[in-house]
Amino acid sequence: MEFVQESERYQPRNLPDAIGISEAFLEFQENLSRVAKVDRPVLIIGERGTGKELAASRLHFLSSRWEGPLVALNCAALSESVLESELFGHEKGAFTGASERRLGRFELAESGTLFLDEIGLVSIPIQEKILRAVEYRSFERLGSSDSIQVDARIIGATNADLPSMVKAGKFKDDLLDRLSFEVLYLPPLRARKEDILYLARHFAAQMGHELGREEPPRFSASAQRKIERYSWPGNIRELKNVVERSVYRSGDDVIREVEFNPFSNPFENQDPIPKEGEASDEAETKGQPLLEEIRSLEIRRLQEALSECRNKQTAAAEHLGLSYHQFRTLYRKYKDEI
Repeated sequence: MEFVQESERYQPRNLPDAIGISEAFLEFQENLSRVAKVDRPVLIIGERGTGKELAASRLHFLSSRWEGPLVALNCAALSESVLESELFGHEKGAFTGASERRLGRFELAESGTLFLDEIGLVSIPIQEKILRAVEYRSFERLGSSDSIQVDARIIGATNADLPSMVKAGKFKDDLLDRLSFEVLYLPPLRARKEDILYLARHFAAQMGHELGREEPPRFSASAQRKIERYSWPGNIRELKNVVERSVYRSGDDVIREVEFNPFSNPFENQDPIPKEGEASDEAETKGQPLLEEIRSLEIRRLQEALSECRNKQTAAAEHLGLSYHQFRTLYRKYKDEI
């Protein structure tokens, strides 16, 4: 998110969508809506990819400051000297290269909200200056001794354990006290199991529309199982990437293959012989009734052919030695399980 110039103002229609049906998600949204109306600092704690920036944006738009600017800064992306200038601004000649006065993010957030992402990575000297700005609502630009009054609500976000950092001397306890009027914990995706497929379908529909697909893409039964069983360490950001990639790679409106790791090397040598203690696909069918074994074999061969031919059904039929009509008959028979 880029910073906002003083003249820019957000409107209610810009309120981002927050999507979910799980109890953990709905409880978080209820807590966020409640504290949004109280003009105090808030800390948002969450793993990477859980949507901390989106939560901060909703806090701003649901607050009485919604007509003011929402100004964001990722504190992890800047060195200490640059971060100080970005936060508090500088006067012309304050340092080499300062050819003109520049307003800092605190000043740009006047009457609005200042979102400080990755605040746990800020150095102690900068923390002390932020503390003064929060506590006394005033600061000085670099190169100036004039005090500037500021009225901005502070929202901090981090994945760090700030109380432990205080004990280790890496975060100021006074600043933590000022920032933690309320602490909101964003639930990771693994705690929102009911939302996983719900979100996956939403992202698939969006990507399908972007690609000009006539029908919203849908997931095969096997693809759904893979999505539901995966742990999603990258949370919603990872889910969005995986789903969009799967839609883009699918040859039709049914998503059969889900690739969690885009860096998997297709040219790596793999031993086709099952390791000791592992059963091959053929071995797994042994002991089944004949009709079940035939059914399992047909599904597996269809999946392999579609994967090999990048979901192109004509090529898959040829790969299996079938006519297109024969292939379509089998495909329609098992389409919900492929």
